[in-house]
Amino acid sequence: MRSTPSSTQAASIFRTKTDNDGNKSAVLHRDLAVDLLPMDAGEGNYVVLEDGRKIFDASGGAAVGCLGWGNERVIQAINQQMRKMPYCATIFYTTKVQEELCRFLVDSTGGKMARAYVVNSGSEAMEAALKLARQYFLELKPAQEQRTHFISRKQSYHGNTLGALAVSGHKLRRQKFEPLLMDTVSQVSPCNELRGKKAGEGDEEYVARLASELDEEFQRIGPDSVCAFIAEPIVGAAQGCVPSVPGYFQAVAAVCKKYGALLILDEVMCGMGRSGTLHAWEQEGIVPDIQTIGKAFGGGYQPIAGVLVNHTVIDTLKQGTGAFVHGHTYQGHPACCAGALEVLRIIQEQDLVVNVRRMGELLSEGLKKRLGDHPNVGSIRGRGLFWGIEFVSDKETMTPFPEEKHLAMEICELGLEPKYGIGVYPGTGSADGVAGDHIIISPAFNVQSHEIEWIVETVGRLVNDFFAVRRMAVGLTNGRPAADEEARAEVDVLNSRLEKTTQLTKKIQACLGRLEATGKSVREVAGPLNGETRKLQILGSNIDAVIAAIERLRQPVDSKNDEEQIIQMGPDKAGLPNYLASIKRLTKALNEMKASNLRSTQQTVTELQKLVKLGNSKLENAFDKLLQNETPRSIEPLHFITKNKPFPTISQDKLNKLGLMNSYVAGVHRQSSSSAAPQESPVAKIYAEIRSQYLSNTLFNLATASTNTAKKKNADAIYRAGNSGIGTYAQSMEGLFVAEYENICNIFTREDWGPVFQATCNPCLVELGRTLRELNGHIKSHMSTDCYLAYEIVEIISGLSNNLERRTGELKSSLAASLKPVRETAKLSLAELLEDTKRRVNSLQTLPADGAPIPIVSETMQRLVIMVDFLRPISSIMVSLGDGNWKSTSAATSSRENNNTIPSLASFDVGADGKEIFAHYCTDTIEALMLALDGRARMILQKKPVMGVFLANSVTIIERNIVNSELNPLLSGRLAVLETWRKKATALYTDTCKDISIHLFDVIHTSRSTGGRPNSGQGNNIDSASILKGLSSKDKENIKGKFQAFNAAFDEMVSRHKSYNMEKEVRQMFAKDVQNMIEPLYCRFWDRYHEVDKGKGKYVRWDKQGISNVFLGLY
Repeated sequence: MRSTPSSTQAASIFRTKTDNDGNKSAVLHRDLAVDLLPMDAGEGNYVVLEDGRKIFDASGGAAVGCLGWGNERVIQAINQQMRKMPYCATIFYTTKVQEELCRFLVDSTGGKMARAYVVNSGSEAMEAALKLARQYFLELKPAQEQRTHFISRKQSYHGNTLGALAVSGHKLRRQKFEPLLMDTVSQVSPCNELRGKKAGEGDEEYVARLASELDEEFQRIGPDSVCAFIAEPIVGAAQGCVPSVPGYFQAVAAVCKKYGALLILDEVMCGMGRSGTLHAWEQEGIVPDIQTIGKAFGGGYQPIAGVLVNHTVIDTLKQGTGAFVHGHTYQGHPACCAGALEVLRIIQEQDLVVNVRRMGELLSEGLKKRLGDHPNVGSIRGRGLFWGIEFVSDKETMTPFPEEKHLAMEICELGLEPKYGIGVYPGTGSADGVAGDHIIISPAFNVQSHEIEWIVETVGRLVNDFFAVRRMAVGLTNGRPAADEEARAEVDVLNSRLEKTTQLTKKIQACLGRLEATGKSVREVAGPLNGETRKLQILGSNIDAVIAAIERLRQPVDSKNDEEQIIQMGPDKAGLPNYLASIKRLTKALNEMKASNLRSTQQTVTELQKLVKLGNSKLENAFDKLLQNETPRSIEPLHFITKNKPFPTISQDKLNKLGLMNSYVAGVHRQSSSSAAPQESPVAKIYAEIRSQYLSNTLFNLATASTNTAKKKNADAIYRAGNSGIGTYAQSMEGLFVAEYENICNIFTREDWGPVFQATCNPCLVELGRTLRELNGHIKSHMSTDCYLAYEIVEIISGLSNNLERRTGELKSSLAASLKPVRETAKLSLAELLEDTKRRVNSLQTLPADGAPIPIVSETMQRLVIMVDFLRPISSIMVSLGDGNWKSTSAATSSRENNNTIPSLASFDVGADGKEIFAHYCTDTIEALMLALDGRARMILQKKPVMGVFLANSVTIIERNIVNSELNPLLSGRLAVLETWRKKATALYTDTCKDISIHLFDVIHTSRSTGGRPNSGQGNNIDSASILKGLSSKDKENIKGKFQAFNAAFDEMVSRHKSYNMEKEVRQMFAKDVQNMIEPLYCRFWDRYHEVDKGKGKYVRWDKQGISNVFLGLY
């Protein structure tokens, strides 16, 4: 398939031999003893050499070029992808362009193929196909590990890597590397109607014989050992465009199916439209299991090839390991994929496959008519625009020329001479794998009929001239005895004339002596004449140069009318590539005429300037019109957000056209004003104006909704996360901006991306700034309830900025400026909320007389709980403020002045530092609240018990809000501040217990006569009666008074306790504290003196169980 001339085929016309010292090339060429023709450029179907000579590329290289050379659309697509991302590590990522290319390929088979694999050469593609076939059988259940053998055909070529070469049947190419090639390959006969068919054998018999041969080969090897059969639908370089006879591939496909082997078709050279259908197998009535493609796949603009795989193979891999154990560093290369995808789109859009069939018929008819009867043309065969001409020394016996004659290469090299100026592709081995010469003619798919006619005429002339000139040298005619006798007679005549010539020579020598003497005198006279002659020669050369310059100046004038006609038609009617080429030619002509500085050209210069200006204007108008048509007034962003769809971009074909227009107009703009900003380019202005209006219209309703949803129906309602539409607004803006940036990258050059993107988005950013300022005003008016909206905006807009910077590298400063007022308000709110808490408490004129909690406690804690929902932005704000700097508005203002930038993504990471700072803020808020409450309680309530109840209630509510909310993990280790206030509240409340307890203290007088201190008894063995006997009447009356005083004070305390409005936890805490203080004292006092009442209950109202029951009633 892929063929290049061997080093032994070199000839002088194609390359110039140099010795080792003279050859200065550092390239390891195919032949180190020669220098190749230096190519400079490609223009359409022509190759341009460095000396300016043009050669018509009638073979497309090796059947590679399918669109000619210099196709702007393909070049633009490759350049855009290179600017976007030039490489993809396919082990981690995929690219949109590779996915689109493979989808195009799969869809082009009508769903018969399932997946595509993209590599860089046909040899790589064949290697991948071989491995894939082997792995398929290993993935089957059960695995068929014994299938290791491949069958291919003689006189075939599938690539130059060792695996691909091993399955090739090309003797010359295999020869030097035979020991390295795998031995699990065998070959059967090719399908070659010219050399394979027997006399009188029809197509059906021939096909049956070849199918039988293949079947026998399966049997010889072992049917369950064969992995795949490999063949080219049209044999390319190895035989010279030989198609199969009808029914052949259906027959061999049946044999493969019979034995469970795969069918691999190699379409690297004959596929992708070259043979008249996009896939050559479409003409054979079969579908291969695996197919390789290349050459015309990328049209020569990038190195690319591929493998197409059917559903059977892919499904087996999916059900097995799910992975293809193969890969290349540059597989799926984005730039290669972009070029190939654009090539295929052009082939599809311009119906070039249809043109291939139509022009192929003209080429076939023309070649056969011109050369079909030539005595040395053995066969003209092919399909589409893929034709070969095989040469023979004897047409009747189809005897090939000897291999050492290198006939095909000599014809090719003769074609490169200026007389012909055509490039055809040489090949050898078409007869038996060694001998046999052919040339391949495979022009571009967009070739026109007049070019086909020229190819036919030129190739015909080339072949005729070659064999006419070299007929005797290469032994083209058979010797005849009569001719030999005639030749001998002529030799005799020549010998006779030679003798006479010798005599004449002697006489001439004598004459020369005399002439020498005469010539000396002549030289003396001719010397001055020679000098004058040289002057005249120089003058003549100068005159010729002037005439040539005049001719060059006349060319623009002569072509002006043609170019004017194209310019007047405009890009739409003339076609954008044609229009751009015309305006470029005009610009070049204008510059050359300006450089000549001739007065006679001034009028033409003026006319050309007007024409160029008109052309540029029409191009700008076409850009405007095309962009307007592709830009809706607005879209509904919620449709894309809710369905998680990417926002729409301009279609790729329109982007290509817009990119071509911009490339030219921007270049003109840069040349005319080198200091001008990129966004000042006419097309950049047009783009920014049209697209910015579209963006603004799309986002307008969301901007309005962001402010409307923030408006409060209830003035005291606290803002909750997501209540405002600002999140949807920012999400839509991000999606639209990213899509717009993708458009810009596809149209403009890299240096223009940022400025044009900024100019396009600027109106939307202005509207965003206005919206945020309006929301900021609302937040300031409702700081205590809507400060959370500020935190939400900071997070959302900061996230928008960071996402856009990551994906575009732009707009960070603009978004920071828009966010600045809200961010300042968010910073200020932290100190303002603390101050607001203090102000609200200090403004209280009354407090509940029963110690009931007041709403501000719950409201303050609820505010902190809500803050947890905005911990990310609050944390970033607090980090920028600094720990503790929220305690005053002046500190917050100072921090605001020092830091107005948008925080990075890292600052939104609520790590240990962020949590600690927020916890500190919470404890500061709680402490400020409790201090303010304590101050107001001392001033208004004054009585310690009710103060204690009031503070304890507040502490309990605070603790409950912490424990039952997201604050718990943040503040669980910081509750010591509450414990301090709880102890203080307990101390205030139990202060009355001291006054009650004093009634339970007794004074005992002792005397020496009693032997010291009386026995107070131990535990339950106290005898109250005996103790009372030891007391005087006065002491007994004192005891009775103490019981009465205790009873009154205790009753009052119990009554007050029950009247206070306590939280359940506070009531239980205080009941327990009072019980722990009073009950032990009472029980002691009762044990000693309860008999003072004689059980009447007049003085002693409660026994120990009774008072315990009273305490239980306090809980």
